[in-house]
This record gives sequence, structure tokens and C-alpha cells, in this order.
Amino acid sequence: MRTKRETLPTNILASIRNRKGRRGSPSGPAAPDESDGVLIASYNVHKCVGVDGKFDPYRIKEVIKEIGADVIALQEADTRFGERRGLLDLDWLERETGLLPVPMSSASKAHGWHGNVIFFREGLVRDVHQIRLPGLEPRGALITELEVKGGTALRVIAAHLGLLHRSRHQQTRMIIDLLSSREEQPTILMGDLNEWRLGDRSSLNTLASVFGLPPAVPSFPSRLPVLALDRIMANRPEILGPVMAHDTPLARLASDHLPIKARIRLQAEAAGEDAVSQNI
Repeated sequence: MRTKRETLPTNILASIRNRKGRRGSPSGPAAPDESDGVLIASYNVHKCVGVDGKFDPYRIKEVIKEIGADVIALQEADTRFGERRGLLDLDWLERETGLLPVPMSSASKAHGWHGNVIFFREGLVRDVHQIRLPGLEPRGALITELEVKGGTALRVIAAHLGLLHRSRHQQTRMIIDLLSSREEQPTILMGDLNEWRLGDRSSLNTLASVFGLPPAVPSFPSRLPVLALDRIMANRPEILGPVMAHDTPLARLASDHLPIKARIRLQAEAAGEDAVSQNI
């Protein structure tokens, strides 16, 4: 049976129907099985400028605190031009949330790499690669290998792809090529991929060879989300729980994107592998 493909008009109608219910949404995180697995999230903070046009890093920090993620990738966390400068209070984030940024090799005042930064709560950083992505715009990606809860290895790729169709195809191809040269392990790709379309022309098709095509979760614009610009995907689908938007009153105001989040269950995967090995 052919499934009905989501289109922009149907997404707009769905968002309008859900808008009344969104006004009363709780302000805290609503991820399922909150005690199980590692909570990951992705958030384009729009250089801390809200939908009201106000620059307010405090609101962004409060949304990050609401989410309560163990690992979170931010986009647009630095100023874009001139000497890139981080826009968040890292001491506050560590004190209030326990989150630390994955260290960068550069000595600049930026939090991350081309606006991308990865924060983690517990564990060790094994490796970090700062990747300059091709295209007309200055874009980048971070690839880091973490040792998370229980000592399990997790590779996290945080990316912000370009606005131009041709650039996104080049960038996704580069990410896949980089992965092919590295040892296979549980890998999460998350960020603002700037691609909501499906079909033959979608740059998501390149990623599908490794990550598949996860269900679209509308996250943009934050007050009436109709486009699934932000994505979380895994090279092993069984480790990734449902992806959802962090849709709260403050998140709708603080940035033009809603954060998205999901649980990953690496311990379950490891236990399954041990059981198989014991039966051999």
C-alpha cells in the first residue's frame, strides 16, 4: 500500500490544528522513559536572537536547562563574522546543567566550529575532528567520539548544512566519505540540515545509505513548525528512540527553531551483543 507523502500544505494545516494545544504545553522535557538511556538533543539557537528580535542568551540557556540532555549539539552558538565569539555563558551552563563543551583545537573566542558546539554531561572525550564542509558559505561539522554512561563508545556528528541545494549535496557526500574511512561504531548525526524535502532531489538521500530516512519532525519556524530542518539519525536504528520536538512556551520564543531530542539506548545494544556471544 502506498503511503501518503507529507507536503508543505499538509504540514501547515497540521500545525494550525495543533496550535491551540501547544499554548498549554508543559515547560519541562517530555521525553519518554526518562530514566532509560542517554538523552541527546540538537538546537539551532539562532545566535541567541528570539522570534521577537531580541538578543537574549539567558533564554537559550534556560531552554537548554529545560531539555536536560546528556549530549546536545548547538548550531549558531557563535557570532558569524569577524572574530567568531561564543554567545553563551559556559560557566553558567556547567554550574546549572553539568554540561561541558567538547574542546576545540583553535584558540579563538568561539565556543565551537563554524557555530557548531557539542556539550556533554558525563563521560570522556576520546577524539575530536573539526571538518570544513564544501560550499559557498562557511560551514563546518564536528565529529567527536565520546565514552558515555557505562563506558560505551558513541560517535557524534554535529553539522549545520548550507542553504544552497548544491552545497548540501556536497556536504552530505563529504560526511559519508569521512565515515567510510573510520571504524564502524554507534554513530549519531544531528543538527540543522536545512533540508525538509524528500524525493530524488533531496540531499537526505545521500545520508540514507548509512543513516536511513527517519520520520520528519517539524521544528521550524518555532511558533508554527512546519519544516523538518533539524534531524537526529543513527547508523544503527535500533539504538534510537522516537525523535520529538522540545515544544515549550520558552522554546517557541527563544529561537526560530525548536530543539529536537531523542533517547538512545547503548546499554541495551551492548547487553544484546553479550547475550549473542555467550550463546555461540
